[in-house]
Parts: sequence; C-alpha cells; structure tokens
Amino acid sequence: MRCPPTVSPTPPPAPTSSDSSGASPGGPSDALSGRHLGRTLLWVVLAAGAAFRIHWALNDEGIYWPDEVYQSLEPAHRLVYGYGLVAWEFVEGARNWVLPGLVAAVLGLARLLGVTAPGAYLDVVKVFFGLVGVATAWGSWRLARAHGASEVAAAAGASLFALAAVPLYFAPRALSENASALPVVLGLALALPKGSTRRAVLWGASLLGVAVLLRLQNGIFCVGLLVVLAAQRRWRAAGESLAVLAGWAFAYGLLDWLTWGRWFHSALVYLDFNVLRNGAAGWGTAPFSYYGRVLFHGMPAVTLVTGVLALLAWRRAPGLLAVAALFFLLHALQPHKELRFLVPMLPLMAALAGVGLDAVLPGLGSRLGNLAVLGVVAVAAVSGLRAGQLTFGDVGQYEDSRPGASAWDDAGDINRLLLAASARHDICGLKIEVAHLAWTGGYSYFHQPVPLYPYNGPRRDSGLYSHVITPAAYAPGEVLARSGPLVLSRLRGDCVPDPGFSWRLP
Repeated sequence: MRCPPTVSPTPPPAPTSSDSSGASPGGPSDALSGRHLGRTLLWVVLAAGAAFRIHWALNDEGIYWPDEVYQSLEPAHRLVYGYGLVAWEFVEGARNWVLPGLVAAVLGLARLLGVTAPGAYLDVVKVFFGLVGVATAWGSWRLARAHGASEVAAAAGASLFALAAVPLYFAPRALSENASALPVVLGLALALPKGSTRRAVLWGASLLGVAVLLRLQNGIFCVGLLVVLAAQRRWRAAGESLAVLAGWAFAYGLLDWLTWGRWFHSALVYLDFNVLRNGAAGWGTAPFSYYGRVLFHGMPAVTLVTGVLALLAWRRAPGLLAVAALFFLLHALQPHKELRFLVPMLPLMAALAGVGLDAVLPGLGSRLGNLAVLGVVAVAAVSGLRAGQLTFGDVGQYEDSRPGASAWDDAGDINRLLLAASARHDICGLKIEVAHLAWTGGYSYFHQPVPLYPYNGPRRDSGLYSHVITPAAYAPGEVLARSGPLVLSRLRGDCVPDPGFSWRLP
C-alpha cells in the first residue's frame, strides 16, 4: 500500500483591505476589531444623519422650489383627499404618477392611522423622505464595500452624504431626486461590481428601472451600467440587464397609457418641452461651472475632500467613476441648472470617496489612518452642524435677487398660517395677498376644500373669500394667527359662490 505523500501545511493568505474591514493583518482579533469599529462608525454616522434629517423635517416649513409641492405633495393630496391645485405638468401630462403615487401611499397610510391634520401628515411625509436619505447613505456604504473598500473607509465615505450640508438641506423635501437616489445607489451596488452574481445584476438593473420611473434623467445611470458591463466584456450580464431595463421601460409606457392615454406620454411631453423647445431655460440658465461652484460654496471642505478621494478611486472603481462623471457632465451641459438635479449622484461620490480613502490607508499606518478616517467624518459632521447657515447663494438659488437670504423656511410664515387656517371651520375662501400660489404649500397645507386665491386674485370687496393672509399692517379685521410679519385675518363671515374658480395652478 502506497502511503500518501507528506504535505506541509500552508498558512492562510493574509487578509486584504477589502476582506479585513480596515484592520491590520496581525491576526483574527485585529480583523474582528476592524469589523467592529467599521460597523460602529457606520451606525453612528447613520444615527447622526437621521437626527439631522428629522430635526430639519420637523423645524422647517420653507420651500426650495415649487416642484417639492406641486410635483408630489399636491397631486398626492388630490389622490387621497380629492382636491388640490393642478400644475401644468399634470394638465399637459409632462410627469408620470409614480412619485405622487408614492407620496399618496404615505399620506393614505397616515390617514388610515388617523393622522389627517396637515401639520401631522406633512411631518410624516418629510420624515419619510429624511429616512429614505438615511437608507441612501447606507446604500453609499454598500456601494463602496462592493468595490472593495473596508468597512471603516466605507463608513467614512458614507458620512459625506449622511452628514453633509447640501444632502441634509434637500433630504426632507418630496422631490423625485431624493426618492430616486436610493434605488440608484443600491442598483449600482448590486449590478456594477465585476464580482456580482447573476441574481445581483438582475436585481440591480431592476432597481435602476424603478429609479427611471421616479425620475427620467436616471436613464443616464442605466446607459452607464450597460456601457460598463460591455467594456468589461460581461456580455451576458449586459444582455440580461438590457432585457430587465426594457421590461421597466414597458412598465413606464404602460403606466402613461393607463393614466394619460398614450404610451410614454409624460416622457415625450417632458423631452419636447425641455430638450426640443428648451422651455426650462425660462426658469434661468447657468454656465458649465455652476455645479462645481455651488457645491464648493455650500460645503467647501466636503466638496474638496470628496473630489480628491473620488479621483483616488479610479483604479478600483473606474466604472463607477465613469458613470458618476457622465451624469455630472450631461447635467453641466444643460442650460437650466438646479443643484437638486445632482442629488442622485451625491451618494455615488460618497461611495467613491470611501473607495479612494481605503486605497490610501495602507500607506498611512495605523495611527495616521485612524486620523484620516476621523478627519473625513469630522469634515462631514462640521458641514452638517453648519447646515442651518446655508443661504440661497450657497444652494445656487435666487443668486441674482437674494443670494444672502437664508435657504431655510422660505415662505414658512405663509405655510404656518395656512396650517392655522386649516384648523378653522369658518373659512369659505382664502386669499394669500403676499405671494404667488406656486411659492406656497397649497392645499397640502391649507387642507380645506374651498377657493384659494393668489396675490393677484379677486379684490377684497368681491365677497369671494372670508379670510386673508396679509402683512399685519394691512389686516382688514380680526387677527386670528401670526407668523413673522404676516397674519391670518378674518374679512367677513360668509362668501359669495365662485362658479369660475379654477383648480389649476395659475
């Protein structure tokens, strides 16, 4: 009988940075300690991000741009409660019903639970979107991990989205950019890395399809995914991803056919208005440098750190870097720019920063490496703590008219008085004498099925409304509520019916 040859035992391979979670390769206890540190840092970052977002959700009634009301809250209010102002996009059909449907689901659930006061259900919606932002920060961590970053470095990178001022500013707002950022980052985390399984690729492509339903411009990420898969010669993954995305495109077209009567109606109307007719330019244009300049103004240290670390990720995550760069470039080339358009890209940049940080940590040593991680988190945290100081100039809004005005609580006085009016039973009509209705919370805040008139609406002696929101010096009668320089005042006890009242946003 032949004896088996003696085989010398071979030691296990030393853990790599992506396996050891940032721990030094000194032994199992070091690796365990690194994993524990990474997870602890991640949960601290996410908890702080949630606290920031909930604070602003509950303490700001302002409006950044009318879309956060009239593309989401107001049509959702119509679905749940049967009335609300109708913006031109939902007259012409330039938007699909996925985002309003999502918000309506939140409002409907709140209604089932007995939450029907506007001050309460609006808080529910804003907290919901804030928590979606926290989940997006986790998705940023997941995306960095999928590209080989250690848990510690990925958590530090995620802090640049979870805690930074600009993401915090947009977080509670019912915008398509906020809703779609989560499926974007999770979809790319599943489908983009070379080691992704077939199942992960299919799920990732599907999430990107959902992101397009929420916001058409996210199609850039779909194209980017297919290009990267093809460049990596992952032909099967590319073909199957294309098939999945085609299925979601069919769903998009079917939804438009069911709601607007024509396949892809909202996409065609939107592209005709914004691309062929350049209609969005009517709301302002900006040069190519706009996004870089505004990001640096709004959060200079975060922008600098994120940009440098993201560039250091080019060896480990070239595909992700290319997809993010493509999204940025195409938006920078468009004449009409708003900072919120970049929100779906920001968690990708945070993930790239985590990958880039992990690339430099081995060369720094344990002590300097820990300082680098804590330094990145500190930069993000300081930005978040200073978020309340953001001005409209810092977020790229109203730069020609009032760049030094606080970006928070704009129109908040009006909206608080609308909430006060919602609780009264003697209102048969209301006029807001100080603003266009587009820059107010509309019926989502007012929550009364009676006429609501803008500043250029009928005269006080028309008899069409019983109450006004006006400066205190112009109050016509009894003052019922105050907010800042404005008051809610009773004008008369009853109203003349207005058969010509239109629910269309003027």
